[in-house]
Amino acid sequence: MTAFAPDSLVLNRKLPLWYQVSQSLRASILGRTPDASLRLPTEEQLATHYGVSVLTMRQALKELEAEGLISRHRRRGTFIEPGARRGAPRRLLGSIDAIVAQQSGELTTILGHGPTPVPGELVEYFPDTDQVVTYRRLRCDGESGEPTNWAQNAVRPEIAADLDLADLERWPMTKVLRDVMGVRISKITDTVEARLADPETADLLKVPLLSPILHYTGVTYDGDGRVVDVARIRYRGDRFSFSVTVDAH
Repeated sequence: MTAFAPDSLVLNRKLPLWYQVSQSLRASILGRTPDASLRLPTEEQLATHYGVSVLTMRQALKELEAEGLISRHRRRGTFIEPGARRGAPRRLLGSIDAIVAQQSGELTTILGHGPTPVPGELVEYFPDTDQVVTYRRLRCDGESGEPTNWAQNAVRPEIAADLDLADLERWPMTKVLRDVMGVRISKITDTVEARLADPETADLLKVPLLSPILHYTGVTYDGDGRVVDVARIRYRGDRFSFSVTVDAH
């Protein structure tokens, strides 16, 4: 069994130190290797590792204990709970079928839809129109019902005119565009970045405000090279990780 080693952290003085430490240690716990020890280093060792006071470290550990990720025992030490859930991997591979697969298998609720002016951050994708139709959807785990991610799609109006909401409750947008509507998809570009949960995301995903999330942007192009859909998906950072496979051939 290998020892548990928390990730390093560059502290931001604009946020509470205990919060940053707790979130960093939380990510290390959820992303640990299967054979890693369940015993955490001592408070003093962790405080030295993160460059904070023991009091700050104690507050960070208290937060993790309240979440049920760790248990603390006097004289014995602090231990990771064996049932602490690790992130389910999302694989970003070079095929449309893989994109469809990674978005499937969850319960989907339509939160709202309708025409809207093209958001400023999406103008570069829709230079020939001043309006898109947006779809907001919440996805939950099929077994537990726990919120896992929420998606916001911006779709060309002429494409959206033929979209059936019932299809979007059953299938991912990519599958609906390609297999139901017959859109010839030429490529999808993916971008994944770490962000902090804003108030809307925190409320929908049931996570603390400013907790880490994975923000995915998928831009879908048709056979003529036009953007037909821009998907922005916020994944719970404690439930997902992304891996990329590069074929050298």
